[in-house]
Amino acid sequence: MATEIVMPKLGLTMTEGLINNWLVKEGDTVAAGQPVLEISSEKLTSDVEAPSAGVILKIISQAGDTVPCKKVIAWIGEAGESIPGMETEEVSANKSESDKGAVDSEPELAEKTVAASSYTVGKSEQGRIFITPLARKIAKEKGYDISLISGTGGKGRITRRDVENYKPEALPNQTPESSSAVLQHAGQVDYGAGLTGMRKTIAERMMTSLQTSAQVTLHRKVDISRLMAFRQDMKDKVASPLENGEISITTLLTKAVAKALKDHPQLNAWYFNGQYQEVEDIHIGIATALSDGLVVPVIRHVDKLTLADLGLAIKTEATQARKGTLDPALYSGSTFSITNLGGAGVEYFTPILNTPEVAILGVGALQTALALDSQGQVYEQKFLPLSLTFDHQVVDGQPAAEFLASLADKLESPYDLVF
Repeated sequence: MATEIVMPKLGLTMTEGLINNWLVKEGDTVAAGQPVLEISSEKLTSDVEAPSAGVILKIISQAGDTVPCKKVIAWIGEAGESIPGMETEEVSANKSESDKGAVDSEPELAEKTVAASSYTVGKSEQGRIFITPLARKIAKEKGYDISLISGTGGKGRITRRDVENYKPEALPNQTPESSSAVLQHAGQVDYGAGLTGMRKTIAERMMTSLQTSAQVTLHRKVDISRLMAFRQDMKDKVASPLENGEISITTLLTKAVAKALKDHPQLNAWYFNGQYQEVEDIHIGIATALSDGLVVPVIRHVDKLTLADLGLAIKTEATQARKGTLDPALYSGSTFSITNLGGAGVEYFTPILNTPEVAILGVGALQTALALDSQGQVYEQKFLPLSLTFDHQVVDGQPAAEFLASLADKLESPYDLVF
């Protein structure tokens, strides 16, 4: 029996995926687990594997199509095997197309010979515009009004080539207001218009985050002089080399965040589709920069990991994310995120929420200052700038400030992080 290949759901908020590229074609024989296409969603590019061995019987959605999660995009099975429901659907579709698209031969001929400047397009008698999914997507990205594009396909259908060859011309009565009206008619703002792949996904995610939450950022610096002394003490006393980030600032900070979230569970939560949910497990996303974008690998059950295990997990996942080999499941499910711009010399900034999370911590560059002790002696202090963004819809300023204060206490008592 033929097996369906569906658009996977890789994250809590993922509703659709973009097909970047098919790695196989109809008629190809594939093995179970073999990558058959590449998709983009949720800030990552991921391969979709064949659910079973067999022949690619039918590819339903093409490269460039955006497809809802769980929708069938292809079929795999034995050579010559029929696809469930496909014959019935094709007959019905053909009949519908014949009924709706039937026009006199003379008007059809006239439509094909009309100049592009007359804005004649492929429409049925009912006014429906015939256009391929890929052509519609390209037109949307370019901001074209498809009603102005002439179609050269069957029954005047608009193809990808028609959109690419289309040259917009100003209409005599066109105004800035009419262009705006076209965008409003689309039903929603096209975030990331003109972008593709991971860059478009990031644009959509960031703009959606800003438009659906009340984001406020608190800034605070924490004295980590004792933390730095603790790190040096551990290096001096531990015989084996510490090569997996066991006592790196990122590892110690992540552990401190987990402990602070235990004390302030209202920030270890999701707010999605009108539902606020505190999460018992602590899964922290660590923002990782790539050459072409940004991903957020998730370290699971941080509160239950030792410093050695946590350091190794952060190092391993970051490396795999940069190589593109990280398990797609580890890009979703985070309950809180950390993003670090300290390496770029930035002190404070305003990180954007990684929705549906309700808080994210930004980490700045380590600062050094001189101070006087009780004996009037000069000594060096180390400060770490922190920026906490939270969703004021569900978290107020006071509990957010208390979380930051708790985090500062954890960092200023570094030996407690070991237990």
